[in-house]
Amino acid sequence: MSEVVIVGGGVIGTATAHALVERGITDITIVDRDTVGSGGTGRSAGIIRCHYGVSSVCALAVASLEFFENAQDILGSAIGFEQVGYLVGVGEENLEPFRASLANQRSLGVDTREIGQGEAKQLWPTAFVDDFATFCYEPRGGYADGYATAQAYAGWLRSHGVAIRQGTAVKAIRTDGQQVSGVELADGEIIAAAAVVLAAGAWSVPLLAPLGIELPIQPMLIQEVLIDPGVDLGAPPVFSDLVAKQYVHLRGGEMLFGNSSGKGATRPVDDPDSYPAHASNAAIEATAEKALHRFPGIADPRVATTSTGVIDQTPDNNPIISATRYDGLILATGMSGHGYKIAPAIGQLTADLIVGAQTVLPNVRAADFRLSRFAEDDLLVSPFAYQGTAGIR
Repeated sequence: MSEVVIVGGGVIGTATAHALVERGITDITIVDRDTVGSGGTGRSAGIIRCHYGVSSVCALAVASLEFFENAQDILGSAIGFEQVGYLVGVGEENLEPFRASLANQRSLGVDTREIGQGEAKQLWPTAFVDDFATFCYEPRGGYADGYATAQAYAGWLRSHGVAIRQGTAVKAIRTDGQQVSGVELADGEIIAAAAVVLAAGAWSVPLLAPLGIELPIQPMLIQEVLIDPGVDLGAPPVFSDLVAKQYVHLRGGEMLFGNSSGKGATRPVDDPDSYPAHASNAAIEATAEKALHRFPGIADPRVATTSTGVIDQTPDNNPIISATRYDGLILATGMSGHGYKIAPAIGQLTADLIVGAQTVLPNVRAADFRLSRFAEDDLLVSPFAYQGTAGIR
């Protein structure tokens, strides 16, 4: 028997447990079918930014940034946070929503400012910047290591009495009438609990279906390409290029490229356990073409390796953090690729739902993330949507 069982040992599940312990709840069991951080968390690009058009998501990112900046002191372990800054460049077609979004971000506490081509060129000397209309720069942004973050959370949780069971697959969520009663493991063991948090990403869908809850989540393949630039690039900021529709940051001296357009490198998959281990030739070629255009100052780039993973995408590309028709059954899923950036605050918001408290996170409306918004046709979308990249903004 545990007071709370959390299904999923990624950064969302461990952040939720951390928030519960901070509220005095330590009778918690985290179960993961593999190991802590082995799912989507371990494959995350780890970008940390607050550049969001949806106010509640932006506010979650602001609150999470405070945690990331102090994570080593809080958790007692490093998470690999490199606070190199975050740069965004847009074309003329997105100038109006971009500036409106920046104004809204600043009203929510984001340290961001518009900069010109000259300053952007100083930040990324090897980049071609003439096809951008303008840029913004978040000096507090950067990137960290998703796997290291989950492991740091786990170490802290164990020291505070939280049980973490790895290699423990959940077969079913158990209910008693309209009340959740625990989980049934693959080997038949029952862990009774007053509350169950489902934080298993795309793997959450089949666990809810027998309860008559349909999660509008589509597993999506993400393909990233790491390029060896052949030169020391120093420590430039993470660069979100909304003209070529790509993002890039350094990882161990290599440039990690991802596709921001949703075309070519991203596609639906039927089974989140069955997807290619390496990026396709088409994805590699598309990345190489974009990279050569954007970074002509890199004389001899070479593809070093590729990375693939699956995200749990919702119809509006925003998370589900929600109670359900079953008392005590809480959802923290459907992160749509944003989960790492906002995980610490999502943990707090999920803990609020468990204990029945109103959230005290500034500028966050908990109702924005309710599951019922999809049935109500009240999707959570940005009023400042960018052409070509609306899903990530």
